[in-house]
Amino acid sequence: MVDGEGDETRTGCPPSMGKPTEFPAHRRPGVHRLPVAGLSRIGKPPTSVRMFAARFRLPRHSRGHGGAAPTLWVVLWGIAWASFRGLAVGTESRRLQGHVPAVVAQLVPKGGLPPAKRIRLAIGLAPRDEKGLDEFLSQVCSPGSPLYRHFLAPGEFAARFGPTEQDYARAIDHARRNGLRVTATHGNRLVLDVDGSADDIRRAFKVSVKLYRHSNEDRDFYAPDTEPTVDADLPVKDISGLTDYARPQPRIIRSRPAGSVGGGVPRAGSGGGGAFFGKDFRAAYAPDVTLTGAGQKVGLLQFDGFYAADIAAYEAAAGIPEVELETVLVNGYDGIPTTGFGSGNDEVSLDIEMAISMAPGLSKVVVFEAGPYGIPNDLLSTMASRAEIKQFGCSWAWSGGPSATTDNIFKQMAAQGQSFFLASGDAAAYTAGQLDSRTLVNTPTSSPYITVVGGTTLSTAGPAGRWISETVWNTGTGTGSGGGISTSYPLPVWQSGVATAANKGSSSRRNIPDVAMVADNIHVRYGDGKSEVLGGTSCAAPLWAGLAALMNEQAAATGRLPVGFVNPALYAIGKDSRQAAAFHDVVTGNNFRPGSTTSFPATTGYDLCTGWGTPVGQALIDAVVGPPDALMLAPPTGFSASGPVGGPLGPDTTTFALTNVGVAPLAWSVSGGTPWLVTAPVAGILAPGTGVDVTTRLAPGATGLARGQYAGGITFSNLDSKVAQTVAFSLNVGGSLVQNGGFESGALTAWTLDGTGTFVPADPALVPTVYNAVKGNSSGYQVAHSGSWGMFMGDVQLATISQTLTTVPGQSYLLSFWINNPVDGFDQEFHAGWNPDGDPADPVYNLVGPGILAWTRLQWVVTASAPRTVLRLAAQNSAYGFGLDDVSVTPIPPVAFRSVARDGDTVVLGWRTAPGLPYQVQFKAALEDADWTDLGSPVIPTGDDATAVDTLDAGDAAGRFYRLVPVP
Repeated sequence: MVDGEGDETRTGCPPSMGKPTEFPAHRRPGVHRLPVAGLSRIGKPPTSVRMFAARFRLPRHSRGHGGAAPTLWVVLWGIAWASFRGLAVGTESRRLQGHVPAVVAQLVPKGGLPPAKRIRLAIGLAPRDEKGLDEFLSQVCSPGSPLYRHFLAPGEFAARFGPTEQDYARAIDHARRNGLRVTATHGNRLVLDVDGSADDIRRAFKVSVKLYRHSNEDRDFYAPDTEPTVDADLPVKDISGLTDYARPQPRIIRSRPAGSVGGGVPRAGSGGGGAFFGKDFRAAYAPDVTLTGAGQKVGLLQFDGFYAADIAAYEAAAGIPEVELETVLVNGYDGIPTTGFGSGNDEVSLDIEMAISMAPGLSKVVVFEAGPYGIPNDLLSTMASRAEIKQFGCSWAWSGGPSATTDNIFKQMAAQGQSFFLASGDAAAYTAGQLDSRTLVNTPTSSPYITVVGGTTLSTAGPAGRWISETVWNTGTGTGSGGGISTSYPLPVWQSGVATAANKGSSSRRNIPDVAMVADNIHVRYGDGKSEVLGGTSCAAPLWAGLAALMNEQAAATGRLPVGFVNPALYAIGKDSRQAAAFHDVVTGNNFRPGSTTSFPATTGYDLCTGWGTPVGQALIDAVVGPPDALMLAPPTGFSASGPVGGPLGPDTTTFALTNVGVAPLAWSVSGGTPWLVTAPVAGILAPGTGVDVTTRLAPGATGLARGQYAGGITFSNLDSKVAQTVAFSLNVGGSLVQNGGFESGALTAWTLDGTGTFVPADPALVPTVYNAVKGNSSGYQVAHSGSWGMFMGDVQLATISQTLTTVPGQSYLLSFWINNPVDGFDQEFHAGWNPDGDPADPVYNLVGPGILAWTRLQWVVTASAPRTVLRLAAQNSAYGFGLDDVSVTPIPPVAFRSVARDGDTVVLGWRTAPGLPYQVQFKAALEDADWTDLGSPVIPTGDDATAVDTLDAGDAAGRFYRLVPVP
């Protein structure tokens, strides 16, 4: 670590080094820390390879302390000046792809951008474990998986899969060193917002941003003249905002002067001229559904604003409740709707009105707005941060083609249990290459991490009437339900088997759409008092978002988890016997267009016009969520037991209450389980309104299990309704209770930090200051005792990391961790606490003023007094920072000899151990003797069992008494 202080420059070198080299101090009052690898440019450029040395004075606390500060020598050997480039030393570069519009090659630039013009950019960073993320999604989104719908919170996603804090700080530093201003950071660390002039962007990414005349629109646009370049080790995936050639566009179609958008007659809706309006949508698609979306929120992605009065007028005319609206403004947008040609206000109003029509009981509609020049990834990342919103709708598209960062945000949503529905587009069939074109405004339609929604023309029995029939929405003039085959994405596993000769789908590439709803003859209120009949797949996407709110309302009411990324479930339903009851299969029509007169036709089952079709109300909701069942189960989860090898193990019992809330008797049974679980009773019959207790315990043989982590479950089934509910159990034999105790996730996964992490100053000339964070030795921090990562705790005030552990009252545990303190100084203290949840008991360990401390293992025997115990580790280190690593809490077997064997004068004693805990065997000749005598040195076991050997002498003919004492 290298620290600077104040506005002065410190120089110096060892006497043998000759003239010192100067390092400018960091210009922020107080303490600044950065690793050795973060040295800035040094002195004057030498003409040849040489050795550099510099001395840095470690900072004093801002409150002031006397005495000279210690000195840390940094020596850089054999580095040529040409190799210095900001933070990178001898770093290779890497060129990104997909940022230059193809049209630029045919245009002559008008010149550069004005110097005062600042461009807003969103830098996309790579997840830390892309393969692990994909594996997690395959489990959490797949019906039948043990992890199905066991989602992550945003903080858990960032800690487990987001870029590391170190990588994010490096990206921030790279931007600031090159003159870019950081305008926003994102909790997932997948996106970093900056802005800067053309010169700043040139320095940061080695591109020249030029001004061009647009060939199709009456305006100029800017774009880079070449693809951007970044340091090879900087984990940047892409950069949004380098061009404004194509703006985001809504997928909405204006009506013809008379008749429907599709060219036919109005289909007897409740709106003006028979357009569909308000309650018509539930009457057609959810006539048997009493769910209203209560307790749910729908989020909508928008690039324009809306008038609240238009929404209120729609609700009043439709006779639906007034739903609260929240606006989230992104990218500096003021929320004022645009007007005139190209305005997207009609789209914003349409989306809100469709969502509340399908789910009139929503607690809120949250409208995320970025304005006409907004950056999509900023909107998406902001949406993903709102974990309480489980369903999103989007009726816009943008250019650029498939984006790794966009997909990573969609993956985040899927990992967090959030559904995203996107309109498939209104240009009918996509021809080869159009769907993934970098130039056309079709992104992100082909992404396999979202649900893509096509459009139909709907016929009903009249205003608020039942569903009669549907056909593919297609005007016959190149406007209709978007569908096609991706050239970028392979076939998702859940889409396998849907391609047929009849539907002309692909058996190797992603096909769209997935599902559909009405996209024709829709009455809309917008424009501060206007109304009009509109169409487009943008009508269908928010209707599906509203339907997902109904699904999640039922999930919440029945104790189930949110539906999340719903495609795997939808395709599983479409492929089995539930398809006919759950979907209106649209089998007439096509989305042919000029230039594509054979693709794609509507067929039985899945097709590339309307996917699986449109929803059949409660049947589809039940198929996706699981139907409300007469057999109610509480609690919905089993125990998580732990203990030492050989036992005791606990908690060891869960009692479930089964209740028949129906009106008829039902038969139930329990199945599944593992050899280490026993359940009783396992079957029975419940009369209406009655219940029974079912108890699951650890089997007696569980104490014989080897060290390891075990998972199992049991299934409660209603034998009459065929509905089954699975309950999970876990067992940790001999392992640590602490999650991520070695910090090898590269972040504070499973830990709660109470204190400052990394401070990012507003001044771009200053580097971020690390106070408490997971770091790696490779970045200059001395915090990893083993593995690649450790915890740096260097706050100028007391900060705490903690975990709440499930413990067994009365059980003893070995609390252990490794700690170091590389630099002596003032205000250095470290505390370890072991307290029942909420109990502010005194720490079990206090370290104050330790001086320089090499890596040291500290351990104690602690005993739990409650089922939940909080492990707290607190530190303050104004001079530098403590290194903390390999934290564990391991159950200790009963301290007793399991075997004693004598062979002549030799006695062998054996016992079960907690590995790493020293044990001292002691003896005495008679119990009435005052003192015990140590039998040799303490035994430090590495396995589950240990032995000690005693050799008796002539005076021990009567034998000895032995005892076993843990001595941490």
